[in-house]
Amino acid sequence: MIQHTSNPPSAINMQVSCHTPWRIVIPLALIASGCRTSQDPPAGFPAGFPRVVLWAWERPEHLLYIDPRETGVAVLARTISWRDGRVTSHPRYQPAELPDATRVIAVIRLESQSLPLPDPAVIVPQILAASVLPQVRAIQIDFDARQSEREWYRALLQNLHRRLPPNVALTITALASWCLGDAWIKNLPIADAVPMLFRMGHGEPAGITEFSTPICQSSVGISLDEAPLSLPHNRRIFIFNPHPWTPESYRAAMELMRRLR
Repeated sequence: MIQHTSNPPSAINMQVSCHTPWRIVIPLALIASGCRTSQDPPAGFPAGFPRVVLWAWERPEHLLYIDPRETGVAVLARTISWRDGRVTSHPRYQPAELPDATRVIAVIRLESQSLPLPDPAVIVPQILAASVLPQVRAIQIDFDARQSEREWYRALLQNLHRRLPPNVALTITALASWCLGDAWIKNLPIADAVPMLFRMGHGEPAGITEFSTPICQSSVGISLDEAPLSLPHNRRIFIFNPHPWTPESYRAAMELMRRLR
């Protein structure tokens, strides 16, 4: 059973422009069409997607000033958590205002608070709702899977891959340690894994920017307040800001990208 948290009256819709609301609740009938088969390969990362991607987390984000030709946005669209067998799912509560031409990744945050792990088939429809939102070109799952949760996570991604629209890529964030030869990530049905190079926990390899696992060699994730001194060339850079984005912090992020490349 999924518990849907109620939306505050002022936050039912996530806005992707000053005119067009990004509605979170999508009829499941819209999701059923256009799904790929289990034999189809994962959709590749969308062609022409910008090399710089800003993460827009759960807070008001007003990004109408970005240049959508060189900047995409990964918007936290839904958070799903479970504790003691109860699944809670809630959409984004805060507005995210983006230029109409912005290419968007819908981020789904998964939080495992206790056993048992839910049936993946219960979680997948909640994720699929984000795949048909306006301007979405990819889904990114953000889940710090423990060793004991890896097979469950694999089953979730396989289920999701089979049911996503063919034009929506499936991607994940990844612990840096997963990308250093850990075999479990190599054959996941995903187009991209983004190794996270900030807020690294105990046991994570600090100072590493080159990764041996091929699926981890296209993108990296950094934080504006914890930027590395250098990065490999030809990577898509996801940038987290611990504070709301502003025109000043956006300019700082773009200047950082010019210095790191």
